[in-house]
Amino acid sequence: MVATAASSAFFPVPSPDTSSRPGKLGNGSSSFSPLKPKFVANGGLKVKASASAPPKINGSSVGLKSGSLRTQEDTPSAPPPRTFINQLPDWSMLLAAITTAFLAAEKQWMMLDWKPKRPDMLVDPFGLGSIVQGGLVFRQNFSIRSYEIGADRTASIETVMNHLQETVLNHVKSAGLLNDGFGRTPEMFKRDLIWVVAKMQVMVNRYPTWGDTVEVNTWVAKSGKNGMRRDWLISDCNTGEILTRASSVWVMMNQKTRKLSKIPDEVRHEIEPHFVDCAPVIEDDDRKLRKLDEKTADSIRKGLTPKWNDLDVNQHVNNVKYIGWILESTPQEVLETQELSSLTLEYRRECGRESVLESLTAVDPSGKGFGSQFQHLLRLEDGGEIVKGRTEWRPKTAGINGAIASGETSHGDS
Repeated sequence: MVATAASSAFFPVPSPDTSSRPGKLGNGSSSFSPLKPKFVANGGLKVKASASAPPKINGSSVGLKSGSLRTQEDTPSAPPPRTFINQLPDWSMLLAAITTAFLAAEKQWMMLDWKPKRPDMLVDPFGLGSIVQGGLVFRQNFSIRSYEIGADRTASIETVMNHLQETVLNHVKSAGLLNDGFGRTPEMFKRDLIWVVAKMQVMVNRYPTWGDTVEVNTWVAKSGKNGMRRDWLISDCNTGEILTRASSVWVMMNQKTRKLSKIPDEVRHEIEPHFVDCAPVIEDDDRKLRKLDEKTADSIRKGLTPKWNDLDVNQHVNNVKYIGWILESTPQEVLETQELSSLTLEYRRECGRESVLESLTAVDPSGKGFGSQFQHLLRLEDGGEIVKGRTEWRPKTAGINGAIASGETSHGDS
């Protein structure tokens, strides 16, 4: 009943003419199969109960009782019968409206100023960065999220390191050198070679805060015979102030044997066109790190174990995780009153899921300046060295007038 009323509201059904006489079949039930309905002026159907010829079924005549139905003839110019199909609305009007809306949206999109302002820029409209400086420098912006800040209401050092790592892969991808999804060129993939970081240096002038947007510029250069150097500059998008400088050295390792490898000529031909001929953004800290053990360390944190989320796609601990473990053995009063201003890490070996580690920290006797300096060692319980490092700290208010001069460099400009 409800369905009938609903359908009749959208598709009006012609009301039967009260003057028409329904026919009856032999069993007395109504049948409309032999009808040829005709519309009359008032829009109703009108039929007459008489037939001019008996119907046939399978070629045989079938007799009907008197009173069988036949249609009443009407004028030849009567309109066609109203059926469900020809009562549907005119969809062409709706289609025209939709097409107009899409054309207007396309026009607005084409007017947006997302296109590169320089011919040497390859812009990623989805926010993954762009290639600038003739294809040699990669640039990407990051907004500092609320979950990326720490107790000081500023971005943590881990957040900074994650931004550096993210731009590495996006740079390789944008340059067309990404083969299996994690930083290997096609020739490296054929030879089971991967990049591993050997040394990392970071200098922080000021940590961004929640809601800030930072711009990261990165590029690669040659380092010795079998190494590659990658540098970064992180700056404030609004002021142009340089917040962080970082430099790293990468070497090649065979993924199956886990041994270091020379760079094959085929791989060198792939990567050398992307090298920038420039000096590193940070002068290499060649001070040797003394050996740390239970006797020489000032503090030790034992029983550190990787979690599943600490692993990368190679089933080894992510490099950024090492920094958190190093800070585990840093004196608490230093963490509360000072902030990390520079970091030097030397990677010795990989760390797997089943590893149990120890973090050792000692005051650096070669330190100078008004902040604290420490040496660090992250090792396995059996003594195998994972990472050696040095950290420098400054009072938390000193970051406002930090030691790194602000301004642009020729490698980070567009």
